[in-house]
Amino acid sequence: MTSSHKQHLIRLLEDDPDRMAVLKAVATLTLPDCWVAAGFVRNLVWDHLHQKKTELNDVDVIYYSQPDPESDTLCETRSHLGDIATQQLKSLLPQVNWQVKNQALMHKKHLHSRYLNSTDAMTFWPEQETAIAVKIDPRGGIAINAPFGLSSLFAQQITFNPKADERVFRNRIAEKSWLTTWPKLQLVSLD
Repeated sequence: MTSSHKQHLIRLLEDDPDRMAVLKAVATLTLPDCWVAAGFVRNLVWDHLHQKKTELNDVDVIYYSQPDPESDTLCETRSHLGDIATQQLKSLLPQVNWQVKNQALMHKKHLHSRYLNSTDAMTFWPEQETAIAVKIDPRGGIAINAPFGLSSLFAQQITFNPKADERVFRNRIAEKSWLTTWPKLQLVSLD
């Protein structure tokens, strides 16, 4: 990840009061390996590059809480972590559509082997530009987690992740109308 892209993303986030409020709210959580990800970051950069502002329709909060080693499900106290976090976030910012998901469980939905952490989970997301997460670090700065880097995001690309299903990738592009909303975007396939 180049330093200039990282600094540019940090400036964009710091200049967006709504996104900074979200990051500050998420920083109050005690969830392990917790980040704000996906469209929260991706759409901000694409908006900036297209000189527009789209609505922040939902906020994806990811975290990683290990399953109970004795079973393939979470123990009772951990099964409610996401629900508790969602309620806490709603009490802080009720106007936000919060989506809180434990990445330790998402491998089952997608029929993958178990993910190691939030970063590993993101490496299976359909588009590389969606696999970017941010949070406020313990010193109050913005930390960036981008397993595929930031270059393609700032190059206005939608890059297929070969670990994903290409049909899912194409369906997401169509359903979310990305090429209509951000017409300068270019599809990239890694054949």
